[in-house]
Amino acid sequence: MLYLRLFYEFFKTGLFAVGGGMATIPFLYDMADATHWFTRDDVANMIAVGESTPGPIGVNMATYVGYVTGRTQGGVIGSILGAVVATVGLVAPSIIVILIIASFLNSFRNNRYVENAFYGLRPASTGLIAAAGLSVVISNLFFTDTLANGFGLAFFNWKGWVLAIILWILTNKVKKTKGLHPILFILASAVVGVACGM
Repeated sequence: MLYLRLFYEFFKTGLFAVGGGMATIPFLYDMADATHWFTRDDVANMIAVGESTPGPIGVNMATYVGYVTGRTQGGVIGSILGAVVATVGLVAPSIIVILIIASFLNSFRNNRYVENAFYGLRPASTGLIAAAGLSVVISNLFFTDTLANGFGLAFFNWKGWVLAIILWILTNKVKKTKGLHPILFILASAVVGVACGM
């Protein structure tokens, strides 16, 4: 009975918490008051843990609540089952809605207007991604707050330029490092950034 209630409570949360993981928080407070599975203070702890772990915060919190609640029913097995049931309950509405939308889109896929709309969205999304990338490049290679003083050497972030040039050489010109996984370069850049105070 507990697992059905877990599924129901999180299905309801997943169905109505539109806007991402943070939208599940009011539902969790209501769930804490209604079920007494956890306290309002526990919700604050779940937010802190959910924000600092990989994955969507709503899914992390559902898994945590299911794990803790399921423990009362049967130790480790009950905890795992509770975590799975709560997580599936939370994501099931999204999956159902996406499948319904996908079935309608498939029927319109060969429609000339729909194809033209998707064709028009491609350059728009490419432009948005390019604009985001450009703003990251500008903020890392230039000190835009010194722009009012002119284009002197103070305008250029020389540490950022040196790191960017080294990364470009390592990823494009040096055969031994060219094939390395990008995460290695990201981690190395993070270490250099912390060490150099960038």
